[in-house]
Amino acid sequence: MTNRVVITGLGVVAPNAVGIENFTEAMRLGISGIEFYQELKDLNFSCQIGGIPTISEDLKSQYFSELQLRGFNSSGILYGCIAGIDAWKNAGFSVSDDSELDIDTGLIFGTGTSGVEKFREAIYKLDDKQVRRLGSTVVVQTMASGVSAYLSGMLGLGNQVTTNSSACSTGTEAILMGYNRIKSGNAKRMLVGSCSDHGPYVWGGFDAMRVCTYKHNETPEQGSRPMSASASGFVPGSGAGALLLESLDSASERNATIYAEVLGGEVNSGGQRNGGTLTAPNPEAVQRCIKQAIKNSGLNKNDIQVINGHLTATSKDALEIENWSKSLNREGSDFPYINATKSMIGHCLAAAGAIESVASVLQLHHQFVASNLNCEDLHPEITSIVAKEKIPSNSFNFNFDIIAKASFGFGDVNACVLFKRFKA
Repeated sequence: MTNRVVITGLGVVAPNAVGIENFTEAMRLGISGIEFYQELKDLNFSCQIGGIPTISEDLKSQYFSELQLRGFNSSGILYGCIAGIDAWKNAGFSVSDDSELDIDTGLIFGTGTSGVEKFREAIYKLDDKQVRRLGSTVVVQTMASGVSAYLSGMLGLGNQVTTNSSACSTGTEAILMGYNRIKSGNAKRMLVGSCSDHGPYVWGGFDAMRVCTYKHNETPEQGSRPMSASASGFVPGSGAGALLLESLDSASERNATIYAEVLGGEVNSGGQRNGGTLTAPNPEAVQRCIKQAIKNSGLNKNDIQVINGHLTATSKDALEIENWSKSLNREGSDFPYINATKSMIGHCLAAAGAIESVASVLQLHHQFVASNLNCEDLHPEITSIVAKEKIPSNSFNFNFDIIAKASFGFGDVNACVLFKRFKA
């Protein structure tokens, strides 16, 4: 376990921007990707706003052949393939149908659900006894590993190819799984990330749980309010994030651009004990995850300069801040700068960890702290722990070396990863 692991490629499909350059600008400017959707209103949703990436037909044709798009109806796989291919190209590699099998590169790309739209389409055809008209791709579009199957075939990857699924911590977990495979010498490169479908058939269950906001249907850009006293639930989002992880030796050999180094992290569970449930975190486990991630990365608690939190705009935001404070034994003006990417894109569910990790790496690479939208009225339980200036409403340039990214998911599962500014 001696290989250093670096990030040489990034790709993102987010509600507020598609592509790394656009996404970086959106974070700097504090651009929201949350919109009102008439379809949700027509279906009698309480929350009628959400985050859906803008993907044109022309953009689709740049990634998929006409044959691949025939009968294609899976937004999550679409987002994942675009983000993954962008990360691959961003790392300096090309995409070719006749390329040789790359046995040194693998893929771990997570999801929560896959092909919900395609599955619904299939149900309607089956109800109408049209089984022979389901098409030949219904299985690969609806199986959990569909995104990995599509993406690995497009790129010809011959190392481990798999899909993970751990609710909101999926993307962050995928990064650590890929990191460990390179660290142990079992791969030179791993394309990692996660994706999530959009729409009412994914978001309806959350609306029924009353965990989504219903107060901002007329003002969608104000709806996602992490750390705010007036937060009333999260805004559902969708998209994908992808990172190409590579051993430092491999990256150096080909003189690749290095965005950051992955120092390590931790994945654990609270076991739905000590306050943890199917939908709420066990605080002890969250704190243990953060502390162990720091230890595994060879750091100490004072090395953390910026945090990209999970921070969903629910009642658990204050608890998360408390958990960070207890884990780092830091508060007030000594607390690190903290931001919530969800303030701009909503909660992208299984894609959240990957998109927000891309956001973290971009902040580190370009040396800035991104905006926090809609939190001018910070929750008093949060300001009792953290100085207000540590939760900036506007982005600013900042010289720093370490950023922590954590995700906490349904099922009481946790993941935390540490990124470092790369220095040769």
